[in-house]
Amino acid sequence: MPAQQEIAARPQTKPRRLVFAEAAQGPLLVVSWSSAFVAGVIGTKAGTPLLLCCLRFTFAALIVGALALVMRSKWPTGRTLLHTVVAGVFMHAVQFCGFYYGMAHGLGGGVSALIQGLSSMIVIVLAALTLGDRLTSAGWAGFVIGVFGVVVAIEDRLALSPVAVASAFLGLVGITVGTYWQKRFVSGVDVFSGTAVQLAASAPLGLAATLLFEHPQVSDPARFGAAVLWIVIVNSVGVFLLLNHMLRTLPASSVSTLFLAVPAVTSLLSWVVAGQTMSKQAVVGLVIGGFGAALAVLAGRRGRAAA
Repeated sequence: MPAQQEIAARPQTKPRRLVFAEAAQGPLLVVSWSSAFVAGVIGTKAGTPLLLCCLRFTFAALIVGALALVMRSKWPTGRTLLHTVVAGVFMHAVQFCGFYYGMAHGLGGGVSALIQGLSSMIVIVLAALTLGDRLTSAGWAGFVIGVFGVVVAIEDRLALSPVAVASAFLGLVGITVGTYWQKRFVSGVDVFSGTAVQLAASAPLGLAATLLFEHPQVSDPARFGAAVLWIVIVNSVGVFLLLNHMLRTLPASSVSTLFLAVPAVTSLLSWVVAGQTMSKQAVVGLVIGGFGAALAVLAGRRGRAAA
């Protein structure tokens, strides 16, 4: 009996494969998330950007919808359904049409990721102004520094491609409004059925956009098809499942901190995979913006802990 009690009292060690999987999920999420921008750069060079968005929304809606049926998810109805659609239109249709159109007109993947990263800081500020969340002076400073970093990064793009910059900021409006709407009105909706509804609502808007604002065409079917496949399977489904798994098993603050690395990783992947380079000014802006984002996120975490 004493020997059995001693064995039972020993801390159980996790299998090495499980330890490795838990350690790898953070870097895997960052690389997978960053790869969406790289695939976007490749896809928009091989075909028109809004067509790429339309196909992304359509195929992803079918896959996630099938998963929702398999999981027997509860589907939103009534006013909740309306809020789910509104959040999804901004989060998917407006965001990705804006960013992909910007990348098609010369905005690099790293700078696009940096602009997208502003959304987390803006949502923190909006929550402080309208939802009663506490925002410290360090949080405000991080927000200002982050905005300044983005201005530095895109300043040389303003003269070369104002359409690209304007499109990217439209994408920023999309993810910011969509995230805020999601947090305020759609937080209780099942993630599978809710995402399927949002993607399904975005697909016809993507089709309308490609018919109204471009002449849909594909110049390189192989590269375009590979980009669509990667964006749908890896980014719209794989990253979605991994992110939700991590949010269930890890503190949300730990997961959100990982996204601070996305602009830098995106820049590296864009250079290695797509041959994109960044100007010295853009690199400086990337560093400044990353510092501001880190300061804002860490200050937000401290503010929530103190509340």
